[in-house]
Amino acid sequence: MACSSSKYFLLFLLTFLNIFYISLAKNAIFSMKFPLTSTPLSHNSSSKSLFFASLMANSHHNRKTMSTVPSLNYKSTFKYSMALIITLPIGTPPQNQQMVLDTGSQLSWIQCHKKIPKIPPPTTSFDPSLSSSFSVLPCSHPMCKPRIPDFTLPTSCDQNKLCHYSYFYADGTLAEGNLVHEKITFSRSQSTPPLILGCATESDDAEGILGMNLGRFSFASQAKVQKFSYCVPIRQGITSHAVKPIGTFYLGQNPNSRTFQYVNLLTFPQSQRMPNLDPLAYTVGMTGIKIGGKRLNISARVFRPNAGGSGQTIVDSGTTYTFLVEEAYNKVREEIVRLVGPRLKKGYVYGGALDMCFDSHPIEIGRLIGDMTLQFENRVEILINKERMLDEVEGGIHCVGIGRSESLGIASNIIGNFHQQNLWVEFDLRNRRVGFGKGECTRQV
Repeated sequence: MACSSSKYFLLFLLTFLNIFYISLAKNAIFSMKFPLTSTPLSHNSSSKSLFFASLMANSHHNRKTMSTVPSLNYKSTFKYSMALIITLPIGTPPQNQQMVLDTGSQLSWIQCHKKIPKIPPPTTSFDPSLSSSFSVLPCSHPMCKPRIPDFTLPTSCDQNKLCHYSYFYADGTLAEGNLVHEKITFSRSQSTPPLILGCATESDDAEGILGMNLGRFSFASQAKVQKFSYCVPIRQGITSHAVKPIGTFYLGQNPNSRTFQYVNLLTFPQSQRMPNLDPLAYTVGMTGIKIGGKRLNISARVFRPNAGGSGQTIVDSGTTYTFLVEEAYNKVREEIVRLVGPRLKKGYVYGGALDMCFDSHPIEIGRLIGDMTLQFENRVEILINKERMLDEVEGGIHCVGIGRSESLGIASNIIGNFHQQNLWVEFDLRNRRVGFGKGECTRQV
């Protein structure tokens, strides 16, 4: 009898614990009980630096829940100018929205312009009244009650008692609106649950942002994306009026991944958080730079975060050009000057960032500079052909697509999308690694 009673008690206990665990798991997906911290992130199509708060990631939790959620498998295309502009079907029924694919941002937001009498909203803006799955976060939502008062994505309660957000770009422009719940419907059989997005009513940009970093509230984390990848096509300078080239974007498995080389992401536990570190970025172990086959005399420590967090190397689709911390940049510029110094355009700086510029003969200058190779751990390399070293920034003026990080007000090395042309880049969140593979990206449609 005692043995039988023990069995019944054990069965009851196991049943109770199972129900309790399931309840916790369901509630954990959109739990908001995480601190907000200020993190500088780079963004967008004009090489502006975006600074807004990043909600601290619980990556261990994300990896556990990924296995319990059906993985997305979706293929799309994007237009490439200075940014990767993807069109996603948002809402119920879906409304196509243009968004900048940004692996350096967390918050995703769409354009929800105010309806002003006699002034029709832009055709690309989202109309919340047409979507049955749209809802605005109330002021009582935990997202509107940050634990840290000085974070740089201030939320507030607007006059309608709805959660209002705003954030600023480094050049002084602003985007603001309400935080909302909305779903993305890829097909009849594939859609996300309602995600937390920004619904911008005031913005200086034509497109929204698809935030894809490691933060808990990025699109990648909320939708439990296990991996995603893109192939950036070749473009003919930012002054070209030609049709924007088309690239390819995958959510989920990429059939080309068997040819990729992978470098592991560097991770930073909570105990190692540093003031200049972005713990939510895709940080990789870069080891060196070669120009024209010559390895530059740059210590590998320059590409890794120091005691204050400065020096991390980030793969960022939302920044146009590549930016290097002072010690690395000076060595690159020194070599460029040695090779083509007399041809440099004196006193010219494009966008306050690029100062290795030339008036003419880009093909010849590229040939004199040669190829550039970015070197990473695991003997992984990214080869940038000499034809892709220079970008036409104004009529007849071409600049080397590398700038000083301090011109963005940051202390990180950033590999921007200009140096990801004709390259598959895969972000494998499950295995915490980034893969690179050669691609003829303009043909991968």
